[in-house]
Amino acid sequence: MKSLFESTSEPVFIDLPDAEIIYYPHFFDQEQADIIFAELMQDIPWQQDDIRVYGKIHPQPRLTALFGNEGKPYSYSNITMQPHPWNLLLQKLKSQVEKSADTTFTTVLLNQYRDGKDSNGWHADNEKELGINPIIASLSFGAQRTFQLKHNLDKDLKKSILLEHGSLLLMKGTTQHFWKHQIPKTTKPIGPRINGTFRVIK
Repeated sequence: MKSLFESTSEPVFIDLPDAEIIYYPHFFDQEQADIIFAELMQDIPWQQDDIRVYGKIHPQPRLTALFGNEGKPYSYSNITMQPHPWNLLLQKLKSQVEKSADTTFTTVLLNQYRDGKDSNGWHADNEKELGINPIIASLSFGAQRTFQLKHNLDKDLKKSILLEHGSLLLMKGTTQHFWKHQIPKTTKPIGPRINGTFRVIK
């Protein structure tokens, strides 16, 4: 029997200009992904922060948690998060993702989308502490959600990817310079989803 954290997927290279995006649809198989999802739901200290949008304060439309090295905070959307120390599960996931990304990550931002009303609006992972041409690795567990991309300069360049249970999406190179991405709301009845975006904080 294979190890719980053995990847089973071949990469799919997403053909987009000004971007380097690789998708592993079954990075973890169904059994592995189910176990990981259940443990993340139960053991992560989820929180809901307030964000400022156009001068108004709103609860962030998802739950989050930050884990990382050496107490390095991470700031986005006027939120500064302090990291929890790595737990055993996240260390194992980090190690597996690092093999495919050929990168040593310092931090993971976890997001829990409780239902279709939870979302993540248009943005790029381009905060200054991520450095130039950051590598972002996003694991998905639970309900499938649509990941949308749009080019900053060419409004006709758009792409949608259905992020599957147990999948891994890598964004590399100049992707964050030229593209924004989002997880939109959906009116379909849908269960919870958890994703972890691994990154390097300089």
